[in-house]
Amino acid sequence: MMHICGDIDIKIRIGGKMKLKRVGSVFLATALTCSLAVTPVFADEIDDLKNQKEAVQNEVSSLQSQLNSIISKITELENQLIETGEEISQTEEDLKVAQEEEEQQYEAMKLRIKYMYENGSGTATMEKVLTSGDMSSMLTQAEYSQQVHDYDREKLEEYAATVQKVEDLQTSLKEKQSQLQQSQTEFEAQQDELDATIQEKSAEVEDLDAQIDEAVRKAAEEAARKAEEERKRQEEERKKQEEEARRQQEAQQNHNNSSNSSNESAGESGGNSGGSSNSNSNGSSGGSSSGSSSSSGSSNFVPDYNQSAGQIIVSAAYSQIGVPYVWGGSTPGVGLDCSGLVQWCYRQAGISIPRTSGDIRAAGTVVSNPQPGDICWKPGHVAIYIGNGQMIEAPKPGMTVRVTSVRVVDYIRF
Repeated sequence: MMHICGDIDIKIRIGGKMKLKRVGSVFLATALTCSLAVTPVFADEIDDLKNQKEAVQNEVSSLQSQLNSIISKITELENQLIETGEEISQTEEDLKVAQEEEEQQYEAMKLRIKYMYENGSGTATMEKVLTSGDMSSMLTQAEYSQQVHDYDREKLEEYAATVQKVEDLQTSLKEKQSQLQQSQTEFEAQQDELDATIQEKSAEVEDLDAQIDEAVRKAAEEAARKAEEERKRQEEERKKQEEEARRQQEAQQNHNNSSNSSNESAGESGGNSGGSSNSNSNGSSGGSSSGSSSSSGSSNFVPDYNQSAGQIIVSAAYSQIGVPYVWGGSTPGVGLDCSGLVQWCYRQAGISIPRTSGDIRAAGTVVSNPQPGDICWKPGHVAIYIGNGQMIEAPKPGMTVRVTSVRVVDYIRF
């Protein structure tokens, strides 16, 4: 009888454990189902946001390509404008020389005419020819008079033609310069528009990033909340099942005790197996790998700031305030364009730099902490930084070298 009761007790306990396992499996499956039901909602939202972000990033890439093309065109136009300005300066010198030669020839002709009339009028000249002696002298005198007139006329016509040719060339170059300036203005307007659009789209990308992060956070919080609710429910169910199993076990034990009262002491010694309690500690260990990426920071070489050279450069720039803007101009005190001013100022400090803004940008080093004497750069334009957010520049045709507020994309140091 004791063995039978022990077998019944073991079966009850095994059955209770199996029942608890089945219940636990059902609860686990339910928890997974709940989390899967929540996840797709957030996953769809996150995927939608990522698709929007990708579309905007593609727009930004396209706009950046357009901007790079515009910047290249601005740089090319700057080079052409400098060359054209230098050609115009040269034609002005040529025109001046031609006009001086024309004037000199005209003055010389007037002197010869005056000499001829002082030695006799046209009739007197004819008399000279007729009284020259023999026929050979007479012909020589007549030929000489005619040659003087022909020479003067040819020279005057020659110089007049030269003057006209130079004037025509100058007019053509100025028309070309005007067209180039108009194209540059249009390209700069396109650049400003693209810059604004890129900034707007970049802000949109940042906003989408924030939305994605927020959606991911909410999804994680919702999943954690659901998991915690399910864990608590499972824990309550487990406790109920354990309580039910304990009551059943106690009831069975009481039944066994009442039916085997005659052998109570033996039954107690044989059936008292001691309550074995199984404690299941369910700990969710989330392996978080914090990958610390240490960037070696291979920073580009930044030249040290030379305060002495910077002061010389700034002083040189101040000395040119009021000088007219001239395309291709590189003559201090006479006419300067933006890169002509910067190149000349650096030359005063013994520093040789390229002539155009694009080459200056390529040859120099970009710095984030500008100092007086560094170069303010943006596509197609350069100036001298003088500190306190100001610069000295040769702005554009029709204006003079002056102090203005900084307008800059990069600061360059040599």
